[in-house]
Amino acid sequence: MTQLTQAEGLIVPPGGGTTILTDAQQVTFKVTGEHSRVSSSFEVVVPPGFDVGAHRHTHSEELFYILDGELDVLAFEPRVLGEDWRHWESVSGLKPVRATPGTVIVVPPGCPHAFANRGDSPAKMFFQSSPPSGHERYFKELLDILKDGGTPDPAAIADLRLRYDIEQLTPLRHDAQEGPGGDVGSASSATRMSH
Repeated sequence: MTQLTQAEGLIVPPGGGTTILTDAQQVTFKVTGEHSRVSSSFEVVVPPGFDVGAHRHTHSEELFYILDGELDVLAFEPRVLGEDWRHWESVSGLKPVRATPGTVIVVPPGCPHAFANRGDSPAKMFFQSSPPSGHERYFKELLDILKDGGTPDPAAIADLRLRYDIEQLTPLRHDAQEGPGGDVGSASSATRMSH
């Protein structure tokens, strides 16, 4: 993909973009900092058992739009930090919710947020980071750490997140055997290029 000129836009057809695939996640880069000064956009397939862990960013705002499946999500400052973000509650009484297709989650800078797939089938979401924050490089490095499956090395994840303005509050986990669970209310490594 190349830098855009003022006279040219970018059209990414269905299935287009650069896809990175591991057992832990599938990320397709649709728009990166190379194409936009405003935001980076990705399509993310979240497998059963994947929990990104609660975290926050100092500088970037994020938007998540659930396209398919269900994800447990959090987007608030908890009254008390605990081991499992699915049990957190905000001062105003907000609790994590189960997000279904059509749900939008907006996360301002500094706001703790998380998502996890507790179901038994993959979920898909559109994800946007503003301004472009190097998420494409972050995802590539994260997926490299996760490529072997199992519990990721906490030190490697902590170092990676520190370099990309991510303060980790609870651990990232991927348990492919984990299925439905949680008490939440309603609301093979490969890189593939396609254009």
